Amino acid sequence: MPGTGIAPETAPEIEEEAMDAMDAVWTPVCKYAELEPGRGVAALVDGEPVAVFRLSDGSLHAVGNVDPFCGASVISRGLTGMRSDGTATVASPMYKDVFDLATGVALDAPDVRLPVYAVRRHRGVVWVGPNVTSGFRKDAELLTGATSAA
Repeated sequence: MPGTGIAPETAPEIEEEAMDAMDAVWTPVCKYAELEPGRGVAALVDGEPVAVFRLSDGSLHAVGNVDPFCGASVISRGLTGMRSDGTATVASPMYKDVFDLATGVALDAPDVRLPVYAVRRHRGVVWVGPNVTSGFRKDAELLTGATSAA
């Protein structure tokens, strides 16, 4: 490959290794068009239960599917909403606890949180990546905020 210092005959091997590494980090969950706005789906990502949501604005969010207050895998069945300050939320269907979808923090119990996962749309498919839970809201927004792009 010109200008890279990589011999042309090794380029396909490097590209294949990069694709294998990407597949190891990102898991396809469903087609974007099949994910209804305002609704969630449950998925098993690298052995972890994850809830994936498409909001009415087209943005995607992925958080842990286990409700920390009751231990049931029900977050994907929760009601999504938007606070007056623009915070995207999901309310657990069990005890109605509300969680910030960007940070995973329970709004009425800030010491309790859901794990947050990277999520993206690529070629019409929703992909979930690694756990990106952060104690800093700005980090979480940077890692999960650019999900409405094609």
